[in-house]
Order: sequence, then C-alpha cells, then structure tokens
Amino acid sequence: MTDRDEALAGRRFGDAADAYVAGRPDYPREVVDWLIGDARAIADVGAGTGKLTAALVGPDRDVVAVEPDAGMLAALAREVPAARTEQGTAEALPLADASVDAVVYGQAWHWVEEPQASAEAARVLRPGGVLGLVWNVRDSSVDWVDELGRVIRGSAAERMIESDSVRVDPPFGPLERRDLRWTRAMTVEELVAMAASRSYVIALPPEERAAVLDGVRALIATHPATRGRERVDLPYVTSAFRTRRP
Repeated sequence: MTDRDEALAGRRFGDAADAYVAGRPDYPREVVDWLIGDARAIADVGAGTGKLTAALVGPDRDVVAVEPDAGMLAALAREVPAARTEQGTAEALPLADASVDAVVYGQAWHWVEEPQASAEAARVLRPGGVLGLVWNVRDSSVDWVDELGRVIRGSAAERMIESDSVRVDPPFGPLERRDLRWTRAMTVEELVAMAASRSYVIALPPEERAAVLDGVRALIATHPATRGRERVDLPYVTSAFRTRRP
C-alpha cells in the first residue's frame, strides 16, 4: 500500500472509532502543558475521538474539537462532552478570524496540506497564538516493539518524526521541539485495538486485517520479553512541536 492509499484510508477512521478509543494512548500532561502554555481558547484539529481534546479541557478553557469524520466526531462527543465539536478540516476551519489562542494537531498534521493548513491556522489564531503539533510514537529502540512495527507497519508520521522533517509554512517560523519517553501498561487486546486503529490496517481486506491482528497476538505470546504476560508495558516517545503566529 502506498502513502497515498494510507492517506485515503485515514479518511475512514470512523470505521474503527471504538478501536481508536480503546487502543490509542492519551497524551502526557507535561507535554500538553508545554504545547499550549497559558492558552484559554483552543482548537483541536483532526481531533479524532478526543484523545488530545480530553487533555485540553479544563477550568477557564474554551475548547473546540474539529474533525472531518462524522463517526469519529460522534465518539468524541461521547468521550469528551465538555468540548464543543465542529465538522471541518485543517484546510477549511469552521472558526472565525483571530478567535483562538492555540491551534493543535494530535496525530494529525501528517494528513494535512501544509500550505493551506498553515494559512488557516494563522487566520484563526490571535497574534502571538500557538500552533502546536504532537505525536505519540512507539519506541522502536526496544526489540519487541521494533518487531511489532514490522507486523503492523510503520507510518508516514513515524518516518517524518524520525527524519526530523516536520514542517510548517509561513507566516510561522521555526519549530521548537520537545520529546518525552514514557510507558503505557496495556492488555494484549488493548494492544490489538491499537493495531486495529491504524490507517494501514483499517484499509486492508477483512482477511488480511485479521491476519495482522493475529500476528500481534502471536508476537506477544512468543517474544521472550512479553511471553506469558497478561499486560505489557509499551514504550512511547511523545514528540511535540510548537511555533507562534507573528
């Protein structure tokens, strides 16, 4: 499957909203706080089921979640009722000019058309407002996690972060970066749900998708680091990037 096929598959994330809720990790508070600073009006774009949105809501904050997929947006409304929801895209935000202090993208910037998305972010941000990008990526320096990546295949986002090629367009300047290593305790079936939520796996024919998920179970059952364990610690690196509107 090409990156283009994978991108098209990403438009069908709603087909796997339940797997996304069960399998995708939350975002570390330390990173979220660094990403948004003292922002009070925040737009979470490409919000999915609200994994990042949940970390953004809080006292004295007005959070709007923008997501193109109706199925994902419905799941978000159930999971994070404190946030407002709008259907829309990074390239055509349903927000007024200079209306927010921060625009953030969790696991989403690699899906956008960078010139248009950068221009739209600049339009809706107030002067000095933050454009923030963040990804949770499995730590493939760990042997069994590297093998897991071969079973479920790497993503365009992972390749972009590993090559330090995350970019935004004018009027934004250079990106600051912060990385945080951490681990997430998961059951085997939560790990399978994580795999099932990936765009590459969503796009596979049913028989091939089932084979990939069975491969995840087989890896956990046989690898020396995970064999016989009901729960595993999946190591992550959260990579966050921020810049400000002039």
